[in-house]
Amino acid sequence: MTAVLKAEKLSKWYGNILGISDINLEIGSGITGLLGPNGAGKSTFLKIAAGQLKPKIGSLTVFGAAVFGNHQLFRRIGFCPEHDSAYMEMSGWQFILLLARLHGFNGTEAGAMSEKALATVGLLESKDREIKGYSFGMRQRLRLASSILHEPEMLMLDEPLRGVDPLWRIKIMKLIKDYGKQGRTVIISSHILPEIEAMTSEIVLIHQGKIFAKGDIHRIRGLIDSHPHQVSIRCPQPRQLAQKLIDSDFVLSVDFDKDGHSLTVKTNQRDLFFTVLIGLIAESGLEIEEITSPDDNLQAVFDYLIGK
Repeated sequence: MTAVLKAEKLSKWYGNILGISDINLEIGSGITGLLGPNGAGKSTFLKIAAGQLKPKIGSLTVFGAAVFGNHQLFRRIGFCPEHDSAYMEMSGWQFILLLARLHGFNGTEAGAMSEKALATVGLLESKDREIKGYSFGMRQRLRLASSILHEPEMLMLDEPLRGVDPLWRIKIMKLIKDYGKQGRTVIISSHILPEIEAMTSEIVLIHQGKIFAKGDIHRIRGLIDSHPHQVSIRCPQPRQLAQKLIDSDFVLSVDFDKDGHSLTVKTNQRDLFFTVLIGLIAESGLEIEEITSPDDNLQAVFDYLIGK
């Protein structure tokens, strides 16, 4: 793999708050998912890679050149930030056209590129509305338009699907996959595994500012599926249900909650547990009011793996 992005001993902190620490990472062409819980350091890493932040220690290069202050390199990079960075009193058209001119394109060229970018994200019909009148999902798509406007060789997207309606989630995922197929480099961050899994099999796990793992999605899935899960079950007869579950090899423990109407089961085989539970419900006729899994998230996975 030829590295498009290369980070060496990369660290950044804000006063006493750690952003990222001692990151060594190489990313080549295609789509790479940057996966981690909220506050893991994903946005800090992407902002350094986009040239918006200067690292405290270490280096980060894109296409073999340092990014910070390298204005010539910015034309080859597209960055979709997590939060709004537009002038709200402008229309969508005015904002995208301004960005095109700032990239150095002339009037005719800038107009054509702006129209194409807005059409790609479904905002052409709303281009003359002020941005402050856009919905959250529309502003998210406008951020995406600003990042693909100049057809960059490397595209970085920070939580691009947050707040987007289901139809446009599918369309944006397809757009991202098309970029990857074209041989471009795409880095997409998320704290939601299925989002990343739908677009790429190449994953970088980041937690507490450090790269925790890098590799194929099947390896990451193995880490997630193997950690013990807690499942909370609310039902009128929790002790009867516990009696049917407690002797199973895949049940590690059963605890009753103080309300007397629910129990929490810890299992090391989540899929098997749910299969057996559904069978028990069907056979015994036990009434189940609610099933929740507080451990079914990335933060719980990281906490388990680090503690292990």
